Amino acid sequence: MKSRAFCITLLSTIAISIATSLPAQAQRARVFVSVTGNDANPCTAGSPCKTFQAAHDAVLAGGEISVLDTGGYGTLVINKAVSIVAVGVEASIAIPSGVNGITINAGATDKVSLRGLTLDGTGVGQTGIAFNSGFSLTVENCVVRNMTADGMLYLSTATSSQTLAVSNSYFDGNGGSGIFIKLSNTGGITAAIDRTGMNGNTGDGLQIQAVSGSTAALTVAMTDSVAANNSFAGVLLDNTGALGVINMSLTHSLVSGNGVGLFGEGSGAAFWLAQSTLTGNPTGFNLQTNSVINSFGDNYFAENGKSTGMFIPVGKQ
Repeated sequence: MKSRAFCITLLSTIAISIATSLPAQAQRARVFVSVTGNDANPCTAGSPCKTFQAAHDAVLAGGEISVLDTGGYGTLVINKAVSIVAVGVEASIAIPSGVNGITINAGATDKVSLRGLTLDGTGVGQTGIAFNSGFSLTVENCVVRNMTADGMLYLSTATSSQTLAVSNSYFDGNGGSGIFIKLSNTGGITAAIDRTGMNGNTGDGLQIQAVSGSTAALTVAMTDSVAANNSFAGVLLDNTGALGVINMSLTHSLVSGNGVGLFGEGSGAAFWLAQSTLTGNPTGFNLQTNSVINSFGDNYFAENGKSTGMFIPVGKQ
């Protein structure tokens, strides 16, 4: 009898230990959100969550959040590898005053992907997408507009290389820059921007900066894209005091109606232009402190104001 009681007690103890070690909600590789969902749900297709944050907390690292229908899904802090996918529906985030839409604080090897999202600051939200850490960020088919600061801030503080890819997206009407890429440590950044518009921002369409003392290379390629009607520069390079280089290539792109079409500052900051148009800017280009434009000879400059700086024709390879 004592032996039987001991076994029952032991089994009960084991069961309790297992139960307490399990998460309150089992994580899945794919979870779902819906405007009719509930954050108390398990985030399955049949019982979806209501907000991106609840879905993020329920998904396994490296997993996917799928959007089932059109609606608003709330602001989000990402701290792991994850993909958010909205196809055929409009997944929106209305951003409250002084708050970021999506903040990314992921690990050094984490890949984050955002697809099909609309982030609207309505003139009060701070930054649409704020990348603070992670290995890579991919933004596809997204709209980021009406922020008080930047549409997207990609900040590298890492000692290893990081990547950014933006395609088929729009960053319009923001109080800072449409896209701001900033390097502040020894890890380099490689960024690719294609079929993307950066229009009507109070700062620059695309701002690229290596802070003073940073030593890595910052390489950005922009193709089939538009930087138009931004209050300061269409594209700005700032390598002041940095020890690395910034190489910015524009291919088959339009820079139009900005205060300055192309602005460069700092030794090691270089534009590379091919098959691109610079037009209707009160100042076509302004290159300071040994920054340069390298032109392959197949670009179109028209109806710009006075330009200053080093413009170097280069041959095609």
